Amino acid sequence: MKREIPILIVGITGFTMLIQYFIPTGWSEFIFTYAQDWTIVIGILALPLGIWSLVKANVSKLKVPGERFYSSVLLGGFLIMILTCLSRENIRMGSFHMDIFTYVLVPIQATLFSLLAFYVASAAYRAFRARSILATILLLTAFIIMFRFIPLGPISDLNNSVVTWILTIPNMAAKRALWMGIGLGATATAMKIILGIERTYMGHD
Repeated sequence: MKREIPILIVGITGFTMLIQYFIPTGWSEFIFTYAQDWTIVIGILALPLGIWSLVKANVSKLKVPGERFYSSVLLGGFLIMILTCLSRENIRMGSFHMDIFTYVLVPIQATLFSLLAFYVASAAYRAFRARSILATILLLTAFIIMFRFIPLGPISDLNNSVVTWILTIPNMAAKRALWMGIGLGATATAMKIILGIERTYMGHD
């Protein structure tokens, strides 16, 4: 029964949401809105579980010598942010809470994005090496797109028209193919979940 009941609930809910999409009535819109509200409620209730899991995992890592420092920093920052956020009556503590967000979290996010730039440059170097005809076309197209942001006088107008054509016709065709593949994959996965073939959401295969 531990397997059959969740599969039955998912199947009935999935078929209900699938049918209501093709039957635009007041009842179907009510079911859709009601289901969306329950999704928000479940997400909010799952947030404390995620926080508890994060805290529990890092508390257990405090006993590991190699991971003790990073877990201590995470737990310390977590407690500081909670304490400064709860003390709203104290204006100084509230400003300290925002200072931590502005001068600690934002620079960390900027650092992570700057590191991603190096990974993107490395991937572009590997992808743009002209080893075949397709790689050569990709390399030339990338140069044309990048020249769009360089002032080249009269050549800029011609380059802008070429870039516009590339973005509206070949690029749009590729994007549509990607979206079609994503849609077919999502539909196949949804049908497997509704029919009970895919059961990884229950925590096992």
